[in-house]
Amino acid sequence: MSIFTEISPSEFFYRNRDLAGFTNPTRALYMTVRELVENSLDACDSSSILPEISVSIREHVEVQGMPDPKHYTVTVKDNGPAIEPEHVPLAFGKVLYGTKFTLKQNRGMFGLGATMAILYGQITTNKPAVIRTVRDGYAYEYVMMLDIQRNKPIILSKSIRESYNGRGLEVSITLLGDYSKAQQKVRDYIAQTALITPYADIVLEEPNGSSISFKRIMDKMPNPPVEVKPHPAGIDVETLRRLIQSEIGSIALHEAKERVREVLRSSSSRVLTDIARERWDKLSISMRTAVSLLIMLDMDVEDMDKVRIDRIDPVADEIHYTALLDSEYRTAKMKDLEPFRSHLHSIAMGDTLLSFLVKNFQRVGLSTAKRFLAFAEMDEGKRIGMLRNEEIVRLADAMHRYGGFLPPDATCLSPIGEEALEAGMRSIFKPEFVAVVQRPPSAYSGFPFIVEVGIAYGGGIEGKGIRLYRFANKIPLLYDEGSDVAWKVIDEIDWARYKVKADEMPIAIVTHICSTRIPYKTVGKEYIADRPEIEYELKNAIRFLARRLSMYLSRKGSIAMAKKRLGLYSRYIPLLARFATELSRAEGEPRYKRLLRLGEQYEQEIVSMSMGGVRGEEVDRHEGANSANGIEHDDNNDIDGKERWLARDE
Repeated sequence: MSIFTEISPSEFFYRNRDLAGFTNPTRALYMTVRELVENSLDACDSSSILPEISVSIREHVEVQGMPDPKHYTVTVKDNGPAIEPEHVPLAFGKVLYGTKFTLKQNRGMFGLGATMAILYGQITTNKPAVIRTVRDGYAYEYVMMLDIQRNKPIILSKSIRESYNGRGLEVSITLLGDYSKAQQKVRDYIAQTALITPYADIVLEEPNGSSISFKRIMDKMPNPPVEVKPHPAGIDVETLRRLIQSEIGSIALHEAKERVREVLRSSSSRVLTDIARERWDKLSISMRTAVSLLIMLDMDVEDMDKVRIDRIDPVADEIHYTALLDSEYRTAKMKDLEPFRSHLHSIAMGDTLLSFLVKNFQRVGLSTAKRFLAFAEMDEGKRIGMLRNEEIVRLADAMHRYGGFLPPDATCLSPIGEEALEAGMRSIFKPEFVAVVQRPPSAYSGFPFIVEVGIAYGGGIEGKGIRLYRFANKIPLLYDEGSDVAWKVIDEIDWARYKVKADEMPIAIVTHICSTRIPYKTVGKEYIADRPEIEYELKNAIRFLARRLSMYLSRKGSIAMAKKRLGLYSRYIPLLARFATELSRAEGEPRYKRLLRLGEQYEQEIVSMSMGGVRGEEVDRHEGANSANGIEHDDNNDIDGKERWLARDE
C-alpha cells in the first residue's frame, strides 16, 4: 500500500538543490556571492541609493591551510535601506518568501537566493548564518538556521545595540566551497556586475588577502521600476480566477470576532439571527458579511477563527471554506434566510465585467474594454461573481486572441540606458570603438521587455573572435552560454555582409534584457529561452550595431589609405623634383613643398570626412529609400526613430 506524504518547500530544495544552481562546492560558492550581491543591489536601486557593496571570502578559521574544497565564510555588506528587524527571520529563513513576487523588474524572481545559500551552508557545514541589519541608529544581529522540514527559521540568538555606521545590511554564510576553481567565475561576476552597474562601488576581498576594487564611474542611476497592473495578454485562467476572487474580496472571519461579540453580545448563531435582524440597518457592511456567514454556517462566534472562507458562489448558492484545524475543504449550501442570503449574494457578485477590466488591467480604458467584450461576445454588465467556470475560460482565451490591447506599460522596467552601458563598456574593455543601442519596449505573452546591446572593438579586448557578455535584469549570466538565445542570434548573423571578420577581430558584444519575467530555462537563472519576440529584438539590435562597426572599419581603412598615400607623396615628390632639376639643368628645384602642402591638406580633408562619416539618421533614411526602391536589406525594417547611434572613436 502506497503512503502519501507532504514535504515543505525547504525540504524540496534541500533534496533538489541542483535546480537552484547549488550543484557542487565550486558552483555553490559562486551562487552564494551572486545571490547576496543581487539582493544588495536591488535594495539600493529601489531606494535610489548609490550602491557600495563589499564582498569578503575568508577561509573558516578551523580549516585554514587545508586543501579545497573546505569551509569558507562569505560576507556581503551594503549601504542600502536594510530590512526591518521583524522581517529578518522570515526573509532569510523561509523558502519562497520575499518581496520579489510583484509585477516589476527585479534581479531576483523566486524568493530563493539568500535562503538557498543559507540552506546549502547549513547542510554542508552545520554552521548558522549571521544577519546584521542597521536601521534608525540601531544594529540588530540575528544568528539563525533553518528548520528544513517545517520551512521556518530557527533563531539561535538575537542582539540589539546602538550603531553610528548609518544603515545597511550584512550577511555572513559559512559553506563548503572550492575557491581555487570558483575564483575566476567570482572575479568575472564582480567585473561584469561593475560593467552593468557603473554607478556602484564594488570591492572583492579574496581568501589570500588580495582585493579587487571597481569604483563607480558615474553618479546617475536608472529610474527605479514601478509596480504595475497585469496586462490582459499575459493572463491565464488561474490568474484571472484569482483576480476575480480578490476583487470580490477576501473575508477574514477571525478579524471580526471581537467586533461581533462586542456589538451583538451573543455567541450563538440562533440568537444572533434575531439580534442581527433587529440591528441590521445599523451594522457596517463588514459586520453584515461576518454575521451572515456565521448564520449560514451555523457557527458560534467563538469558532470564527477556526475557518477560512475561500469563495462564495452565488450561482450554485454555496459557501466554500476550509476548516483550519484539519485543513479540510468544505462546502455549505446557503440557507433561505433574509436579509443574510441576499447580502452574501450582493457581496459575491462583485463589479460588472466592464468595471473589472478597467480597474484591474493596465492600459485598458472604457473604450478598449467595450471593444474587447464585444469581441469576446460577453455582456459588459454581467457581474464577475456570476461568471461560470466555462465563461472564465472563454474570457481568458479571448484576452490572448484579441489584438486591440495597447502594448504593456514599460514603467515597470529599469533598463541601464545607453549612456551608462557605454560608460561601463569603455571602463572595462577600453576599446578603440564602441556603439550601443536601446531598442523600444516590446512584449512577449503580455510581459514587457527592453533589449539593450553594445558592441566594442579593439583596444583592450584580448584575443580574436566574438566574446559575448550576457545580462538579464542587470545580472551577469556566466554559465550555459551556448544554450542562450543571444548566441543563437549571433551565429545567425551574416557578418561577412557587414565586412566584419568575426573570427579574426577582437570584438565584445554585451546583451542586456530587462523584463518583469525573464524566460529563464532553469531556476538557476543562467540562460534565456529563445522566445521569438526576444530573438527578433536582439537580432535587429545586433544588425544595427554591425552596420555601425562596418562604417567605422571602413572609415578606418580610408584613413589608413590616406596616410599611406601621404607618406608616398612625402617620400617620392622630393626625389622627382631633384630628378627633374638635374634633367633640365635648372638652377633651382621646383616649388614642390607647396604641392606637398596641398596634397596634405587634401588628405586631411578626406580623413576628416571619413572620421565624421554619415550621421546614423541619414544612413537610416538612405537605407529606407533603398528598401522602397526594391534594394533588399536583411534588416530593412529594424530601425526606428527612437534608436540613437552612440559610436565614437578615440
